[in-house]
This record gives sequence, C-alpha cells and structure tokens, in this order.
Amino acid sequence: MRTPVLLLAIALIGLCSASSTYAQQAGLDRLAPDVFDVVPPSALVRGAPGRMTIIQAPACRTLSTEETRRRIVDVAVQEWGFFGFQVVDRTNSSTDDNDGVASGDAGQGGGFSPDPARGPQRRPRPSVQESARVAASIAGYWAVTPEGSWIVERQNDSWKGPRGVAARWNAPWSAAFISWVMCEAGLGGRSQFQRAVAHHTYIDQAIRARDGRGSEAAFVAYDTGEAEIAPGDLLCSSRRPTYRTIAERRRQMGVGARSHCDIVVKVDEAGERVLAIGGNVRGSVSLKVFPVVRAAGKPLRLVDTGGAERPMFAHLKLRANPIDANALDTSPTIGAFGCVVGTGTPRLRADNIAANVAAAAPVAGRC
Repeated sequence: MRTPVLLLAIALIGLCSASSTYAQQAGLDRLAPDVFDVVPPSALVRGAPGRMTIIQAPACRTLSTEETRRRIVDVAVQEWGFFGFQVVDRTNSSTDDNDGVASGDAGQGGGFSPDPARGPQRRPRPSVQESARVAASIAGYWAVTPEGSWIVERQNDSWKGPRGVAARWNAPWSAAFISWVMCEAGLGGRSQFQRAVAHHTYIDQAIRARDGRGSEAAFVAYDTGEAEIAPGDLLCSSRRPTYRTIAERRRQMGVGARSHCDIVVKVDEAGERVLAIGGNVRGSVSLKVFPVVRAAGKPLRLVDTGGAERPMFAHLKLRANPIDANALDTSPTIGAFGCVVGTGTPRLRADNIAANVAAAAPVAGRC
C-alpha cells in the first residue's frame, strides 16, 4: 500500500464541503491473501481490454451466514479502497450521486451534475490510466453473473472504438458488483443469493423470502424503517418504475426495473447516518452517507433524499445475527492503516470518513 493514511485523509477531506462530493484518489492495492483471503475479481479474467475473456465461472465460497455478514462488509470495503475511497454525501438533499439508474439497473457514472448557476456539468470521467487499471476488476465482477461472458465480449468492441480503454462500460455494473461481493463473501448457492446483472432479481428473491417462499434465501425484504439496519444488509432504491414500498414491487415481481442497492458497512446512530458501499456510483465503487432518524420505539429510518424520482424502497436484511455497528472501522482494509513512521500516533479512525474529517489532516501530517 502507498502511504495509506495520507492518501485516505486527503481523499476524504472533501466530505466537509456542503455540496456533493467527488473526492477520489489513486486506488490502493488489495491486501495480501495472508492478511485477507479474497480472490480478486481480476483473477477471473485474462487478456487486455479489447481481447479480454472470462476464464471460467468461479466457484463461489459457501460459508455460514454468521461468517458471511462480516465478510460482506470486509470485501466491500477492500473494493472501495481499490477504487480510491470515493465518498458521496447523501445527507445533502441537493446531492445527485448519479448511480445511474436512469441508464440501466445501476449506474454509468460521469453523468450531468446540476448546478443552478452554471447549468448541467458533466462530471470528470476516470482517466485512461485509471480505466485501464480497473478494467479487469469490473470484468471480474461480471464473471459471476450468468450473462457475464457476452457482456465482457461486447465491451471488447467498445474498447476497440475511438475512446479505447476509456470507453464507458456498455452495461451498468452495480448489480454485478453486488453479485461478486456475495459470491466472495460466502453466499455460494443461487438459492441463497441470485447473482444477476439486475438488482431486481435478488430483490424479488428477498420479497419471496418475506412471503415464506424461499427458506434458503439469505436476505429478507422489508420496507425502509420496518427493521433495524445492520452492517451487511442492503439498501435499495428505484427509478423506473418508482416504488415506495416492497408491496408495490411485489405486484410487479419478475418484471424488469431500474434499481440500485448498496451494502451497509456502518450504522452511526449518534451521528444520524448510515454508511453504505455500492458499485458503479459515479463510475466507481463508492461509499454513500445516508441520513437516518429514529422515532421513539421504532427502528432507524432512512431520511430519503432520493426524492420522487429515486426513492429508497427496500431494506434487504441478512438472516444472520448482527455484528458491531462500526464494522467499517474494524475491517481489515481500515485496520491496515497506521502511521508510516511507527511512532505510536493513533490510527486514522474510520468514522472520519463520514464526519467532519478536518481532524484527519493533522494525523496524516504526523505520519
């Protein structure tokens, strides 16, 4: 890893701004297997962009759900670091995080950002170098889905075009990211989790489980605010069509829907926020900060900043005992961050990620 504390502090200081955050630094190497045993998604493909192929459909891990909850968080956090620790602050109602559900089941990133003074502004695309660095990883996410081979093959055609390796992915990849995380985390059987190119596939599976028609399903669907949120759960929004409740989706189960889900990695009730990681959010693996409130005697409820166009409608709860609410802080990736000089300076706390992180700067300076 490259001067990790300094990079993380710089990458996250932008969260202090009052508007939408686009703070992304160079990604970090994944942890060594003896530190955190994960098969990187890039190992599932071979060849350069334009000639890339999936080696074979991987054999997903199968673990107990008690182990899986922890691994879901840890795997997602490592991928967030690999993509550069980008943070999107959804506590600001004017934020347009553009996870891209308008263009498919998940995001394309690089869309227009509204600016009342200047009109729509296109967000920066990843550089050619960054696009080349992450290409095999995104292709590896696709490898665990039934349609992955032809999607990667079609992307080869895009890479052969005028934009080369910087060409956007021809299909939104956020559901593929979730599918890969679940595969690597230990939900190996499709009866546990239906890996797919579209989020609605596994959302429907969780709704069936809620209705008593899926005893092996790992997740059960609830309306937001109906059950306690815990790290390892999924939070899902919709756009076309828009849903406000799982009952509305239940009436259209099996029908295509443009939706997006993120993996909860930390519940910070004192700070009235939940942190969740998703794929293809602004073209990257990003961490979102959602505002939450708790009414007396009720579970935490998301304060929906998606508005009428992109409401949060589903909480997919993992059938496993909860882990610590601060699971992000104790993940192997965050745990690997320490002072370079080894002087005993405290490690950079992960709760700085979604708070005022001005205090992180002095820590980075001392390291």
